[in-house]
Amino acid sequence: MRIWLINHYAVPPQYYPLARQNYFARYLMQKGHEVTIFAASTVHNSDLNLIEDDTPYREDVVDGVHYVLIRCKGYHGNGASRILNMQEFARKLPGVCDQYPRPDAIVATSMPPMSCAAGIKLARKYGCRGIAEIADLWPESLIAYGIAGAHNPAVLWLRRVEKWIYTRSDAVVFTMEGAYDYIREQHWEKAVPRSKVHYINNGVDLEQFNYNKDNFRVDDPDLEDSDTFKVVYTGSIRQVNNLGLLLDAAREVKDPRVRFLVWGDGDERPALEKRVQDEKIGNVVFKGRVEKKFVPSIVSRADVNIAHNTPSPLFRFGISFNKMFDYLAAGKPVLSDFPCPYNPATDHGAGLDVQQPDAVSIARAVEKMAAMPPQEREAMARNALRTAQEYDFRKLTDKLLDVIEHPVAVGEEE
Repeated sequence: MRIWLINHYAVPPQYYPLARQNYFARYLMQKGHEVTIFAASTVHNSDLNLIEDDTPYREDVVDGVHYVLIRCKGYHGNGASRILNMQEFARKLPGVCDQYPRPDAIVATSMPPMSCAAGIKLARKYGCRGIAEIADLWPESLIAYGIAGAHNPAVLWLRRVEKWIYTRSDAVVFTMEGAYDYIREQHWEKAVPRSKVHYINNGVDLEQFNYNKDNFRVDDPDLEDSDTFKVVYTGSIRQVNNLGLLLDAAREVKDPRVRFLVWGDGDERPALEKRVQDEKIGNVVFKGRVEKKFVPSIVSRADVNIAHNTPSPLFRFGISFNKMFDYLAAGKPVLSDFPCPYNPATDHGAGLDVQQPDAVSIARAVEKMAAMPPQEREAMARNALRTAQEYDFRKLTDKLLDVIEHPVAVGEEE
């Protein structure tokens, strides 16, 4: 089959660490399919634009994967310039796609919903299978994070676009396990039957993870210290990540063996490092930014990896943090410090969660894991590895291909 993957942000992974489409493309190609990824030329959270002249689009081949990058104007932050960038990509997409042979299937990703809707319209135009992949719930995210109210005109318009996508696609793939709970909350069960909704979370390429673990080792004395209980965090250090709460929890920990080791970067890091110094929080060490290829070496030597985030009402539908799957692949217990009814780690006995995400509760959970008999943590570690195998991108690609190959009747309601 000729399969198109349309994702606004899916530039080649050396520019931005959104590798989901790249993994799907590689494994689909191994099965004999012809795959093209369509993305914008702009690199998210960056000033980089991969097309600096007036060329309307350019082709690239990375790791054997065919990319078509569509020239769009750059943007900063989440304001008007980003919205214009989203609209520009969706507007230009059909004209660029018309330059290529008709596909047999299109998988179009939201976020943002505009490019997903454009992809589904193209599938209807070409008479091919159209799959909507929902990575973020828009406009529900705008409401949940206080950006706009439920009756805001833009939210109401996006809600109509969202329902159109769900009803007009041949199937809908969510990265959130509890997504059909959301469909029910919107009272869309008749328009969007359960049979056309599928769950394919993010995951990990175990072959790549294990290769990196063996070949890109971080030499760090804190990781090598067998006398400490190492709680590892990897990821962004921005206001939204709320690592200040982790520092509060560290202050509450009484066990002298516990060390919080933090790898990552972001605009909050200098202030948090200063706080560690000023408040003499001696059990927290900021390690700085590290390339993605070194992460397996780090998380595989933790005693526990902490999945830390600001709680969100959206978590009631599930989570799809990339780091969660790195943690599982590490074969170490996972501590999730936020409530979520759909958690790949705790649902499979690979760790603990904190139902009341305050500093004292997080501290007590860390101390509980540190005090566990080794065989109990080892059982969690085995469960983590087994769970990672379920989220290996080879297996996730099989699931996606099954969705592509088995059409479901399209809903009739607008």
